[in-house]
Amino acid sequence: VLFPQAPRMFAQSPVLLLVLLGCVLCPPAQASKSSEDIRCKCICPPYRNISGHIYNKNVSQKDCNCLHVVEPMPVPGNDVEAYCLLCECKYEERSTTTIKVIIIIYLSVVGTLLLYMAFLVLVDPLIRKPDPYTQPLHNEEDSEDTRSLAAVSTLAGARANTVLERVEGAQQRWKRQVQEQRKTVFDRHKMLS
Repeated sequence: VLFPQAPRMFAQSPVLLLVLLGCVLCPPAQASKSSEDIRCKCICPPYRNISGHIYNKNVSQKDCNCLHVVEPMPVPGNDVEAYCLLCECKYEERSTTTIKVIIIIYLSVVGTLLLYMAFLVLVDPLIRKPDPYTQPLHNEEDSEDTRSLAAVSTLAGARANTVLERVEGAQQRWKRQVQEQRKTVFDRHKMLS
């Protein structure tokens, strides 16, 4: 609680928060790679009575071979060359800092979406007043009611000022279109029967 205005400042400027996270997570330019960022991985299959095994060791790229990575050597001295020929060694390099930043960004986006969903599910129904003009359509026979509802919803569309009201308006238009298509299909079906 050293800076009481800090939460308000970060809420107003997400760019500032991202810059701060970047400064905290990015290592200095002159720092060498950490032990998690480089490694040599040797995959050795089963050999005679020895089961297969995977060996990892932090060595330089020029030392990435079976002789430097496989310790302790599971075979006696005269079989080392044959055993090492079976092993497949690969030098791997990655950036754990980049991985951390990507995970933080991903989790913050998912968290924001979850908070927005919670707002829509929990808080929005308490704030909104029920609108008697936007009741769902149930019957195919209510074509006259559908037309009157269309006129009312166009008036309601003029005062739609929030995103939720616009989405509901689009949803009602879609329902009307589906209702009209059903009526047309059933009328044609009756005519063909």
